Amino acid sequence: MDRRDFLKTIPLAAVVPAFGGISSLKSFFSDDDDALICSKKFELAASLHLRKKPIGEVVIQMGKSFLGTDYVANTLEQPGEEHLVINLRGLDCVSFYENSLVFARCIKMKKTTFDDYQSELQFIRYRGGVIEGYPSRLHYTSDYFFDNEKKKVLKVVTKSIGGVRYQKTINFMSTHPESYRQLKEQPELIPIIRTQEEAINRRSLYHIPTKMVARVASQIHDGDILGITTDIPGMDVSHTGIALWQNGKLHFLHAPLSGAKVQITEKPLADYLASSPKRLGIMVARPIEPS
Repeated sequence: MDRRDFLKTIPLAAVVPAFGGISSLKSFFSDDDDALICSKKFELAASLHLRKKPIGEVVIQMGKSFLGTDYVANTLEQPGEEHLVINLRGLDCVSFYENSLVFARCIKMKKTTFDDYQSELQFIRYRGGVIEGYPSRLHYTSDYFFDNEKKKVLKVVTKSIGGVRYQKTINFMSTHPESYRQLKEQPELIPIIRTQEEAINRRSLYHIPTKMVARVASQIHDGDILGITTDIPGMDVSHTGIALWQNGKLHFLHAPLSGAKVQITEKPLADYLASSPKRLGIMVARPIEPS
């Protein structure tokens, strides 16, 4: 039995455990198998009748379907012209929540082909949903939330649930171009990135400081997208994931770091944040039911 026939015969949730994780699958699957994994996600959603569930619950269920998937750093940083990169076999923290959200929206809208998935992924990942080179990708989390609020994908609720002003100058990319392949190879893009950073800095940003998270936790919903604010100069958010209520406590569903897999934090979110002084707080964006 070849890999394509194998994927067709068993539920997606059984694939990873059967092979001991994504890393052991790499010799068995090729890059072309993303379409098959996508179809299995939609089959799983149909079996669980997820289209009838609230969008936040669908985000959670699709996020859980990635549990055990390997963290792969910089999944979108591919050579050549900017294009839609798809990798459902390994995820970083952004592509994890992004794919969970994309699948949830496709399910709710009854758009469940691989083409539908690709169209929705592009719509969410790029400024205005249009690919126009590297700067059109939404690189900063606060900008990602801002653009997707305009597109009626998300509603940024940080301020309304108790957030305070997040006073910071955002300029990491333009001041550290050596950290980005595309900016090293195409320095003419740096002024464009700088202009985008200036636009971010004209906005009023809010976050919920770590010490306040336990106090406002009840106002955070299953499936909310969380950005963890950071003490790194010039950077707004250093990590992302999905809010998840479990046994009456708020946890964090995320792709944590290199060498690890998609997982749910053992500690409640407030304790997880407090375990590192670099985690200053959270921004919260709530998925909107697709019309």
